[in-house]
Amino acid sequence: MNRIGKHLFVLAVASLIAGSAVATTKEEYRVAKQRISAEAKAAKTKCNTMSGQQKNICQAEARAAEMRANAQAEADYQNTPQAREKAAKADAEATYLVAKEQCATKTGNDKDVCLTTAKAARTKAEADAKAMRKTTSAKADAADDKRNADYKVAREKCDPLTGDAKDKCIADAKARYRM
Repeated sequence: MNRIGKHLFVLAVASLIAGSAVATTKEEYRVAKQRISAEAKAAKTKCNTMSGQQKNICQAEARAAEMRANAQAEADYQNTPQAREKAAKADAEATYLVAKEQCATKTGNDKDVCLTTAKAARTKAEADAKAMRKTTSAKADAADDKRNADYKVAREKCDPLTGDAKDKCIADAKARYRM
């Protein structure tokens, strides 16, 4: 590989590492917003051919895709750590909306566990977004938020049990997540 090739390779790797931290111009941002709006409209129209829970999930997925794309476009335009954190949180919320809709078909404790798991995933993703700040306290808070979310899921899984089995399940969850 010649010197120019090595330089281009290093630039390509650096751009991959930087991820989506790409500044866009005002015009690129405007065009991206128009494209996002058109794609969202098309996705929502596709959902109209469906019915029942399938339609609900389709609509949630369309809303989620629009939320993610808008947040990412905003983050690319603003090109700040706060905007990237906000985009990561929007992604977490979008994922939660879809998961919550998918839980709607379940009943009883299965539904409760599904919803608690979805909330825990959202909490963990939001904690990761907070940790992007790279401060010691933000990272510690993120770790605590993740542990608490995992504990809630483990505790929810204990609910259908009774007596000693439930007590042991709860004690195991407390020990595992240091509660």
